[in-house]
Amino acid sequence: MDILRTERLCKTYGQGENRIHAVDDVSLSVARGEFVVVVGSSGSGKSTLLHILGGVDRPDSGRVIIEEEDIYRLKNDQLAVFRRRQVGLIYQFYNLIPMLDVEENMTLPCELDKRKVDRERVEELAETLGLSRHMHHLPNQLSGGQQQRVAIGRALITRPAILLADEPTGNLDTRAGNEIMELLKLSNRKYKQTIIMITHNLELAKQADRVLKMEDGRIRDGRDGEVLA
Repeated sequence: MDILRTERLCKTYGQGENRIHAVDDVSLSVARGEFVVVVGSSGSGKSTLLHILGGVDRPDSGRVIIEEEDIYRLKNDQLAVFRRRQVGLIYQFYNLIPMLDVEENMTLPCELDKRKVDRERVEELAETLGLSRHMHHLPNQLSGGQQQRVAIGRALITRPAILLADEPTGNLDTRAGNEIMELLKLSNRKYKQTIIMITHNLELAKQADRVLKMEDGRIRDGRDGEVLA
């Protein structure tokens, strides 16, 4: 069953000769529990697509349907609530709040939504992510890999419908990057978490269920981890 589908998404920037088709007539679907990777050169449109899927950047036309909700028919305040509850976002540079400790950063989505924090969920994620001994450390007391683990925990805390990861290993060395990839795969298996990830690393892309290659705003589809040349 599809958890996400798009219909003829378009997004352009600029005008006249400077007009760029960042996302050009993209229709795709993602099954519940699937791990999909998007690859492509800089400027291919993959980050723009990810932001549109996550409700961060409105398309010029087309539809994004998550859990049967046409998200861009929602008003801005409704979309903000939907995004906070149903979309987990992981960025290359972590985006942690420097004055909050690990636990506070992980539970921030619950606090913003004025929802009770599920302590069992926090403890389980901390154990799974190897953060149990660091819960009261500030971000500047952690390594890059540990900070990205916190970002993953924050993204998973609300049990989102989809997890979107924008170059989550791009700021890490090879070892830490591989560890983050293993944690994403673990969340996919353990929690049946649907994941869409952007990466330039073709070796990481090979580990996904499916690879989408983006070129000039358009999508090519590879099945069963096939990396498209």
